[in-house]
Amino acid sequence: MQTTLSHEFAPRSLWQRWRWLIWVAIIIAIYTWAITGLHFTGLQESAKTVSESIGKGLVHPDWAYVYNGSGEDLSSLTLQTLAIAFLGTIVSAFISVPFAFWAARTLHERWHLRSGSGKVMLTLIRTFPEIVLAIMFIKAVGPGSYAGVLAISIHSIGMLGKLFSESLENMDRGAEEAITSAGGNRTQIFALATIPTIMPEFISYTLYRFEIAVRSASILGMVGAGGIGTPMIFAIQTRNWPRVGIILLGIIVMVLLIDTLSEQLRKKLI
Repeated sequence: MQTTLSHEFAPRSLWQRWRWLIWVAIIIAIYTWAITGLHFTGLQESAKTVSESIGKGLVHPDWAYVYNGSGEDLSSLTLQTLAIAFLGTIVSAFISVPFAFWAARTLHERWHLRSGSGKVMLTLIRTFPEIVLAIMFIKAVGPGSYAGVLAISIHSIGMLGKLFSESLENMDRGAEEAITSAGGNRTQIFALATIPTIMPEFISYTLYRFEIAVRSASILGMVGAGGIGTPMIFAIQTRNWPRVGIILLGIIVMVLLIDTLSEQLRKKLI
C-alpha cells in the first residue's frame, strides 16, 4: 500500500511537468518560421479582371464540348483517362504481388535482410512522383497515353507493394496453422489458406489505388501523357474558361462516380 501511494505521489520530473508547453513552443516556432519564409508580393493589376473571367467561364461551361464526334471531346478523353488509370492499376497490381512477398517480414526471418531490401526497393520506386515519371517516359516513348500508363504503373507498384506487404505481415495465420497441423504442404497452405485470406484486402487496396490513379491520370495529360489533362492545359493557356469549366465539371463527375462504385465494392469485399 505504501509503495502504491509513494508511486502515485512521486514528484514529477521537469520534462513531465512542462512537456506540453515545450511542444506548444516548438509548434509555434515551426509555424513562425514557415510563415516568415513566405514573401507576399501583392496582386497584379489584372487580377480582378482575370478572376471575373474565370468565374464566368466556370459558371457558364462550354456544353458543346461534351461530345462533338471528333474524338477529342470531353466524353472521349474522359474514357481515355479512365483507360489509362485502369490499365496502369491492373498492371501494377499483378507486378506488386512478388514485391509484396519480397518485402513482407516473416516469423522465421532472423535478420530481416530479405524484407529490408524489399522495403528499400519499394521506397525507391515511390520516390519519383508520377508527373516526373510521366515526363521521363514521354522523352523515352513519346507523348501520349502509353507514357501515362507507364508512369502510373511504376508509381503504383511502390504504393501497392507496400500495402500488400503490410497485409501479409498482419494477416490472420489461423487457417495456415490449421492446414499445417493437418499435414498440408507449402503449396496447399498457400493455395487454401494464404490466398483466400489476403485476396479481399488485396482487391480492396487495388480499388483504392484505382481511385487515386483516376485523379493522377487527369493531371498527367498536362505534361503530354494523354487523357483529359491535355485539352485542359491548352484551354488554360488560351484563357478559354468555358472550356476549362466543362472539363473540371467532367472530372468532378468522373471522380465522384468512381469513388462511389469503388466504395460499394470495398464494402462487399471486407
